Formats: sequence, C-alpha cells, structure tokens
Amino acid sequence: MDGTPQEITSLVGREVYSNNGVFVGEVEDVQLNVNACAVTGLALGELNGELFSGVVDGRTGVMIPYRWVRAVGDVILINDTIERLQQPESDDEEVAV
Repeated sequence: MDGTPQEITSLVGREVYSNNGVFVGEVEDVQLNVNACAVTGLALGELNGELFSGVVDGRTGVMIPYRWVRAVGDVILINDTIERLQQPESDDEEVAV
C-alpha cells in the first residue's frame, strides 16, 4: 500500500494467503484497538480445510494477529507462521491461533 488511509471495511472479503502462496482463508471481520486507532487482528472464515484440520476442531473461523500481515493489496499476505501449524510441534517453538 502507498500509505494512503483506507477504509477498514475494505479488508472484509479479501482472501488471505501465506507468503508461500498457500490460501489461508477470507477476512470476515477485523479486531480494533480504538485507543490506538489500529487494527490488531483479522477474523478469518472460509478456512483452508487442509491447513487447519485438527487445529480448529469444527470451528468456522480463526483470529490471526495483524502483526503477521506482510502486505495488503488485492489479497492479504501473511507470514508463513500459519503453515507451521501442520508441522509437529517442538518443545521450544509454540504457535497460537
């Protein structure tokens, strides 16, 4: 983005992909910190079933922290942290969704 302020509602409906090109989900809502006037999270629905199998246990959405967002354009790119959910957890690394 070019730094021009955008409507927060413009995020709703955009597809979210990891920076490796894996579809993650679609933005259904945003989480705001009204005191800081900042977006703090994205509520995703229409999730990639393969990516979240066994993680969300029948839930229809997840909340991801906005700090994972790398770029916003026609689609939203997030870092590959979300893909690590499929890998076996090690003792020193923990990923929370």
